[in-house]
Amino acid sequence: MIHSLFLVNSSGDIFLEKHWKSVVSRSVCDYFFEAQERASEPENVPPVIPTPHHYLISVLRHRIYFVAVIQSEVPPLFVIEFLHRVVDTFQDYFGVCTEAAIKDNVVVVYELLEEMLDNGFPLATESNILKELIKPPTILRTVVNTITGSTNVGEQLPTGQLSVVPWRRTGVKYTNNEAYFDVVEEIDAIIDKSGSTITAEIQGVIDACVKLTGMPDLTLSFMNPRLLDDVSFHPCVRFKRWEAERILSFIPPDGNFRLLSYHVSSQNLHPLRSTSLVAIPVYVKHNITFREGSSQGRFELTLGPKQTMGKGVEAVLVNSQLPRGVLNTNLNPSQGTYTFDPVTKLLTWDVGKINPQKLPSLKGSMSLQAGASKPDENPTINIQFKIQQSALSGLKVNRLDMYGEKYKPFKGIKYMTKAGKFQVRT
Repeated sequence: MIHSLFLVNSSGDIFLEKHWKSVVSRSVCDYFFEAQERASEPENVPPVIPTPHHYLISVLRHRIYFVAVIQSEVPPLFVIEFLHRVVDTFQDYFGVCTEAAIKDNVVVVYELLEEMLDNGFPLATESNILKELIKPPTILRTVVNTITGSTNVGEQLPTGQLSVVPWRRTGVKYTNNEAYFDVVEEIDAIIDKSGSTITAEIQGVIDACVKLTGMPDLTLSFMNPRLLDDVSFHPCVRFKRWEAERILSFIPPDGNFRLLSYHVSSQNLHPLRSTSLVAIPVYVKHNITFREGSSQGRFELTLGPKQTMGKGVEAVLVNSQLPRGVLNTNLNPSQGTYTFDPVTKLLTWDVGKINPQKLPSLKGSMSLQAGASKPDENPTINIQFKIQQSALSGLKVNRLDMYGEKYKPFKGIKYMTKAGKFQVRT
């Protein structure tokens, strides 16, 4: 299965390596570095790279490449899912998954990797079980371990490891019993010059924070479950009940976990209308022009809300990679602030919240190199935004019920939509 794991930072340096079966030379990463040089963007590095004797399977998270070395043929998605689980575990333990955090907790990192993989095969990947095996680092525990030479490894086997529900430990007790669910959707879209939608789809997740006493059995039902397509569940979900009734029935892990992730395409929203697409929550009016033989260019941009169901669009950030011939910009934002880097040619406009009564705009001129030819193509505009208390797909939770315990828990559902790769072509 997985022979070795290399962690590569944004500078291309290997700052951590772990071997499970036999030591694999670092030189195997040369194939990865070659693919990295050929890629136009960091995220465009191929996830699977074949070499004469190995396969390199990688994911990019938090500007760190996690590169797994495989010697025999395995399902790539299996390895990719495990690498994402490693990143999520580091984030759960250290708060952030950065190069500095990993180096500061390198002993805990090696202990976790040793428990998560046994002879190259995934063993314990649930956060609850790992936290019983290896205590999360604290300042006091770090000081005590340094003085006494002890480790964070627990002395007893986790209670859940041998049960039929390995994701939940036994004997859980809370004074306040509560269950919170966050429905978070990311919209990926490409809008053409005329404002028509070329592609649009929604990637969604339901994250849960469940702190309930005992061994509760929960059911979660939706108003319109048929919207969901390509669903990926946490192992706690009873899949047969979902197939039969479209109801999520599960014994939840203790604490934070991802209940499910899903994909909503335009066909799922309107199966009878082939031309329909995912509702686009913002629109852009743009006028970016370059004249042949002129040293000036015109830049005009206006944003507005669209199909947001009355919810406000906030945390709006606009990025645009201007052509190399642009020397500087002289723009006037009606709202927020903008910056232009004359070296990288990156224009960034921090808009904030969109006011429908007074739409934010960015207008002005661009200075071009004298005598330079007109750019071959206009720049693309990338937009980031958030819409609170709104799920763009229309997905709504109907009710949450609990069985097996007599107390009444506090329940809460929160919705949020945010931009994934949202691109407007000019």
